[in-house]
Amino acid sequence: MDIEIIETEDGSHTLFSKTFNEIYHSRRGAIEESRHVFIDAGLKHLLDHKTELTILEVGFGTGLNALLTALEVHNSSHKINYFGVEPFPVPATVVEQLNYQQLIDQPSAADLYKGLHECPWNEWQTVTDNFQLYKAQTTIEVLFTQHTLENIPTFDLVYFDAFAPSKHPEIWTLEVLQGIRQHLALGAMLVTYCAKGQFKRDLKAAGFELESLPGPHFKREMTRGIAI
Repeated sequence: MDIEIIETEDGSHTLFSKTFNEIYHSRRGAIEESRHVFIDAGLKHLLDHKTELTILEVGFGTGLNALLTALEVHNSSHKINYFGVEPFPVPATVVEQLNYQQLIDQPSAADLYKGLHECPWNEWQTVTDNFQLYKAQTTIEVLFTQHTLENIPTFDLVYFDAFAPSKHPEIWTLEVLQGIRQHLALGAMLVTYCAKGQFKRDLKAAGFELESLPGPHFKREMTRGIAI
């Protein structure tokens, strides 16, 4: 997959996929968007109530969401089991050029980011004492049929960070959302930058209660679903 590095408005890098003609994060700020949508609107809400969380990320991509998640619980009593789905892994030569660890003011960021990307695919790996990672090299559409059941846990939180519905519509379907819902705990959350009407209708039909939240400063709205 042909990709190029782009600097977003908050100074952090993102990638542009020439294959999908789509950007991985918002041009207005990659780190800012990830923190707002996935960490602040998702992870932090659940950390107040649970000491151990199992997270599904649809679109592991650059690993930015995984890095921010690992840093959020670093040196805490919380434990994270992180299951990232990505059919097109970013080449190591590209990852090495991304600047997240330089912009995130935490001394452990560089080592954590390197560790996330050095983990082999399709098996659970220990990144830190409280962060376990499974990177599934597949698509979310076939995840539940191509992976053995013991490799698919019950999830407490979903980061739905796939390419936009206009670019990769097969990911944003009722069938995919129903498959995800079957592997969610009651009260689990799904957070995404997307606020399209059809997606929200499908999310509701799949068994979620919807919340429309303010998006990052550059976007009017984002979506959070609660599994019911």
